[in-house]
Amino acid sequence: MRTSIILVLTLGTFLCQRGFSNEINPVLNDHSEMYRATDTAMAGQDSTQYLIELVKDAAQMIRENGVAAFEEFRKPQSRWRKGETYIFVLDKEGNMLVHADPEMENKNQLDLEDVNGKPIIRGLLATATALPEKQEGWFHYQWPVPDGLLPRWKSSYVQLVKSPEGKEYIIGSGMYNDRMEKEFVSHMVDNAVEMIESEGKAAFEKFYDPAGPFLVKDTYIFVLDTTGVELVNPAFRNLEGRNLMDLKDTEGKFLVQEMFKAVEKDSAGWVEYMWPKPGDNLSTQKSTYVKKAHLGDSWVLVGAGVYLADAPKKKLKREEITPFDLKNFVTDAAVKLEEEGEEAFSDFRIKDSQWFNGDKYLFVWDLDGKRVFHAADPSIEGDIVNGTLDALGRPYGKMFLETASSAAGEGWVHYMYPEPGDIFPAWKSSYIKKVTFPSGKDHLVGSGIYNMKMDEFFIEDMVEQAAALIEKQGREAFDVLRDKKGPFYFMDTYIFVASPDGTELVNPALPSLEGRNLIDMKDLDGNPVVKKEIDLAMEKGSGWLEMSWFLPGTNTPAQKMTFVKKAEANGETFIVGSGYYEVEQE
Repeated sequence: MRTSIILVLTLGTFLCQRGFSNEINPVLNDHSEMYRATDTAMAGQDSTQYLIELVKDAAQMIRENGVAAFEEFRKPQSRWRKGETYIFVLDKEGNMLVHADPEMENKNQLDLEDVNGKPIIRGLLATATALPEKQEGWFHYQWPVPDGLLPRWKSSYVQLVKSPEGKEYIIGSGMYNDRMEKEFVSHMVDNAVEMIESEGKAAFEKFYDPAGPFLVKDTYIFVLDTTGVELVNPAFRNLEGRNLMDLKDTEGKFLVQEMFKAVEKDSAGWVEYMWPKPGDNLSTQKSTYVKKAHLGDSWVLVGAGVYLADAPKKKLKREEITPFDLKNFVTDAAVKLEEEGEEAFSDFRIKDSQWFNGDKYLFVWDLDGKRVFHAADPSIEGDIVNGTLDALGRPYGKMFLETASSAAGEGWVHYMYPEPGDIFPAWKSSYIKKVTFPSGKDHLVGSGIYNMKMDEFFIEDMVEQAAALIEKQGREAFDVLRDKKGPFYFMDTYIFVASPDGTELVNPALPSLEGRNLIDMKDLDGNPVVKKEIDLAMEKGSGWLEMSWFLPGTNTPAQKMTFVKKAEANGETFIVGSGYYEVEQE
């Protein structure tokens, strides 16, 4: 029997340390050049308005010529089909009548979904037909560029049109735009307002649906009542139920008060302030559109924001302590607890000591989930915290206990938790270690860093954890690697799995890539990075690989380092890896 070999590589920082990006198709290096040229061209024109005019003109052709217009839409290099932009036509039953991909034509595409399960065709149809008084609008989803492999955000404008024969069609076109536009945001808010005024509070649940039209890129709908209490906030659930009327941004602006001034003056308007992106730790200038919505005998404020290109940012505050230092700090504390037990707590409470300095402090739980010691806030000692969830719903209490009870007895746990005195959750990375007191009872001791910067020590440590899990569970570990609320998916880091021929087997961020062969993928310098990673891991067992790719969310080239390590389980060979960018990101 032949022994099969599987390669597992962990992607550090956004889509892929091997070169994936949600903005660029990296299968061939010349594709990257094409997209940079395309983005530059789009920056010089009002692309949203151009697309709207294109669709409206195409709709007029159908009104005048009926189905005879379809052949015009199919002509290559015509106004209707050029590069990434093309006209598509659907009937109301979801049959694709015109499309740039002939394989999609003359088939019912009603159940077509994007990489996140968003129903593309149903969404397009609803955009053009759900509101009789507004039979046009924008819908956003992820879709590969023509002849491309990786999905990118696509924003399509669609319109309902009737032919001379009385047949109704949905006609549209889309643009690949990895950032939101103000027009998209105002359209989203207008639709949310109409839904609230039509359905009342029942509409709120739809704003949380990741497959719906109200969660797009880093834009979401929020709702406030007239007193300033947050009713809906899908990105920051910890703010719901809180009165935010006196909330200030990082520059001291009363942002909620400014929102209410805007709607009280004109019923709708734009407000600018500094606010963190979902899952981010730093504030970026945000332009938010707000509008009144009638709800019963009162009204609510509905809003959504956009982080415009080149918007000012606040520099990310990072702890000076490194992951290596924090691990040693917890290890030293564990030694002291092994020797002294609870008697060590008094030393751990002394501020400005080696055990409590600024934001670096220790906490101790028993393995039943009770917090027995917390240097920074003794008032929470004694709480049962094994079921605690962070702002993203990650069960970090359970993850602490599982880490301490693992075979290694130690490891990292990552979760979103507000910094002291702040309401915004920030990424916190805690190192957890199991310790046995002189009494014989087991506990865990830990300490955390906010906004931890990835470095070689941390990446290698994470690879060791993933490799150990794979060696213990084999392929059964894949489900853990796919879990977006688990220990291997945090910040912009996640695990992917590939076979030795380059076929992607696991990719929680881009599941559409699973089953696809990426062996020929090249970085910006034309290097076959996937092949090089496979060769490095198989020939040397482990090592670092350097590559050139874009910083996450930008077109800025940067160097990335990826570490790979071979592991074995159940007669199979696996390779685990992770990586980081060498430049400081603000």
